Amino acid sequence: MIKMEQFKNRHIGITEADKQKMLEAIDLSSMDEMIDQTIPSDIRLTEPVSLPKALSEQEYAEEIAHIASLNNIYTSYIGMGWYDTVTPAAIYRNVFENPVWYTSYTPYQAEISQGRLEALLNFQTVVSELSALPLANCSLLDEATAAAEAATMMYGLRSREQVKNGVETLFVDEKVFPQTLAVLKTRMYHAGIELVVGDYKTITFDKPFYGAIIQYPNSDGSVEDYADFTERAHKAECKVAVATDLMALTLLVPPGEWGADIAFGSSQRFGIPMFYGGPSAAFFATREEYKRSMPGRIIGISKDAYGREALRMALQTREQHIKREKATSNICTAQALLATMSSFYAVYHGPEGLKNIARRIHSIATHVGEELKEMGCKQLNSSYFDTLKISLPEGISVQDIRDNAEMRSINLRYFESGEVGISIDETTNPYRVHELLAAFAMATGSSKEYLLEELPLKSSLKEAQLRKSDFLTHPTFNSYHTETELMRYIKRLERKDISLAHSMISLGSCTMKLNAASELLPLGLAGFQRIHPFAPLEQVAGYTQMISELEEMLAEITGFAATSLQPNSGAAGEYAGLITISSYLESNGEGHRKVVLIPASAHGTNPASAVQAGFRPVTVASDANGNVDMDDLRAKVEQYKDDLAAYMITYPSTHGIFETGIKEMCRLIHEAGGQVYMDGANMNAQVGLTNPGTIGADVCHLNLHKTFAIPHGGGGPGVGPICVAEHLVPFLPGHPVSLSTDKNTVSAAAYGSAGVTEITYAYIRMMGADGLKEATEAAILNANYVAEKLKDSYGIVYRGARGRVGHELILECRGLKDVSGISETDIAKRLIDYGYHAPTLSFPVHGTLMIEPTESESLAELDRFVAVMNQIHEEIIEVSRGEYPADDNVLVNAPHPQYEVTADEWKHAYPRSKAAYPLPFVAENKFWVNVARVDNAYGDRNLVSCLCQQ
Repeated sequence: MIKMEQFKNRHIGITEADKQKMLEAIDLSSMDEMIDQTIPSDIRLTEPVSLPKALSEQEYAEEIAHIASLNNIYTSYIGMGWYDTVTPAAIYRNVFENPVWYTSYTPYQAEISQGRLEALLNFQTVVSELSALPLANCSLLDEATAAAEAATMMYGLRSREQVKNGVETLFVDEKVFPQTLAVLKTRMYHAGIELVVGDYKTITFDKPFYGAIIQYPNSDGSVEDYADFTERAHKAECKVAVATDLMALTLLVPPGEWGADIAFGSSQRFGIPMFYGGPSAAFFATREEYKRSMPGRIIGISKDAYGREALRMALQTREQHIKREKATSNICTAQALLATMSSFYAVYHGPEGLKNIARRIHSIATHVGEELKEMGCKQLNSSYFDTLKISLPEGISVQDIRDNAEMRSINLRYFESGEVGISIDETTNPYRVHELLAAFAMATGSSKEYLLEELPLKSSLKEAQLRKSDFLTHPTFNSYHTETELMRYIKRLERKDISLAHSMISLGSCTMKLNAASELLPLGLAGFQRIHPFAPLEQVAGYTQMISELEEMLAEITGFAATSLQPNSGAAGEYAGLITISSYLESNGEGHRKVVLIPASAHGTNPASAVQAGFRPVTVASDANGNVDMDDLRAKVEQYKDDLAAYMITYPSTHGIFETGIKEMCRLIHEAGGQVYMDGANMNAQVGLTNPGTIGADVCHLNLHKTFAIPHGGGGPGVGPICVAEHLVPFLPGHPVSLSTDKNTVSAAAYGSAGVTEITYAYIRMMGADGLKEATEAAILNANYVAEKLKDSYGIVYRGARGRVGHELILECRGLKDVSGISETDIAKRLIDYGYHAPTLSFPVHGTLMIEPTESESLAELDRFVAVMNQIHEEIIEVSRGEYPADDNVLVNAPHPQYEVTADEWKHAYPRSKAAYPLPFVAENKFWVNVARVDNAYGDRNLVSCLCQQ
């Protein structure tokens, strides 16, 4: 019988014949022998994971289309932070569906990231100019977590006097979105910060507050005048953060003009589908003087080695890996792909186009408000942008309105106190207005005809509320308003970046594997895109089915009892897992346990996450072989046994090895009354062969943007669900709107970035249990093959007990530097000349390079990469022999931009051909950088973070 094409054969890059060649190269006879030498026998699975039968790509396409059809697409006027929007087709097709944009990595290597860095700089410019605050970052996870970041940042900015006096109270206005308040309650509780919720109009500052959070327009839709409140707060040494709406700010006086210290919110309505809650990029802006306290990534304008303008990430770049427990945030993943799309939305429409969209939204809201008033409804917002809050005429019930609205496939917001909310958006047109008003007319008995061909231009805002200042005056926002020009602008940026569409991205611990087109195509289905996260449960049967199945499959893969998909990044997953442990300990009367033991080899965000969750991290040393020092662990467990809450372990370790003592570690922690948290960053080496539950952990998070095939998208989206053992299930994250409890809410939507979980669902459904296991084996084989090929030229820093590496390896570069002066940074930059992204640089071991080939790369690509690395090694040896000067060779001058190689004058000691075409294959498909090595220090000393500052 002829089988249908199997997806696993498309995902896994090496063939059966390749496997035999590679096994011979590392002196092994079979995959089983390799796994036996790599993974300790006492943690191996004895039975395969139980998953549904693998589907072919065609079968999956049909099934997921059916699942999407189970979601009912209603016209949504719910608002509350999500609004239907129009994603320009030119952006959707050329960015969202383009692998050059969605498979690129976080722009740590600036020289090969100039395109997406420019798009993110544009995003920062949009946020800065619309908020009227001079400094913006290039996105956060969602609006609610951005609020928590604002609260934490203001806490860190307390004056010495406030710290001395123990000022630890945050004021939050009662009219912020309920999901924002729930996340703030979670984060402040575990940080030991008192949270006071009240009315900003009546709050006095007799009680000292370090910060205040308000919403503009507020949750009811009302546009409030906060100028007096902000002035009173500042006089009391209280900083003010404002949740706001970028579209509204095209018309309203921006927060920076009435004194706000921080502005944040969601950019979702700038062209990003609702996707049942995400992903979409949060924004965050603040004053210039707070630049070293702001969370997230900042794109800055710097210069290259020849003085030409170049972009780079500035200041906070990976600070949580450097500062660890002293970091201002644990944020590691942003929402770069979605921020990029929103920036192109602003570029496409320009300032006048954005204002026209906003005027139309406000005009329709005003028109609807007037018509409802004629029906006897009362508008409770005296001023509003897009959202009405309506009290119904006597004798008309909310159920009457709801029945008529849902009959017309309309969703409204229904307040518990009996009012109705209506949020107008960009997609509202005359017919939809007619249907909306008809739903109310039928309930109230009105017979008026509401169908108009064109809606009249109206405004209900007062003159003092209207924005007078200009924004987005830079040519970038005033040049690309036709599709032809936008398409060419996007292509111009795209050509500056390296992605998986160009070559292998070998970053260790980041798993840059294939993001298959068949996994991503269903994201275009309206049944997934146009669903509001607070739509009634009976309308979202498709999402409910997919989420439930995915949660069960992830629990099965990890060996746990249950899953929460709510955390929308790996760092958020770390935090969620830790507060789940915290809540469990509190329920047992052991809330005093606050010490978390973290190996030195653990993932870099772990200590920062522990601090944010209210714990005290204590480092456990590594031994000479890169393993956890068991004697140090035993001593620390004994020392802190009465206060031990948890042990955070990355497995296999960030050193790339399966430690044989892992079960003993879990036993020691449990006997001391603690819980074991397993960081899932390296789950790509476990799936199908072992799992955290079998090993002995109590909770783990998963990086769906690593192991489970969601694209990195230039730094995000990420999804970081947690899987837990049975005893922790009652403490999983809740949600104030969508779930039965708001306990431990960590994200704005109940299922986080639900819109991209379809990718992981697709990956598991098409790979099946056998395919997932084979993928893990291939990842481990590829890493050991590369290690074998590079061991003589570079050396491998750490190996497991039987001489094998896991799914990644660390190359030793320090000896080469000793003999040649060439650093690991020089090697990373030289790789660019060959068309490759660098491995992970100087992490987790300074002076080294960490490589993870992934299972998706072919043997031909692995051999090409090995040839490049060995050729670079030969170039280093040439310098060590004195063939080229230490200050003028291909490595210290790398990368070589096109403008340098093609210049009339060439001053280097080596020929142009050596710089540009070091191996024959490079000339066949040359990737040209457009900047030379970027001057990082200059960019930090002279921070320019938006186009408006040029």
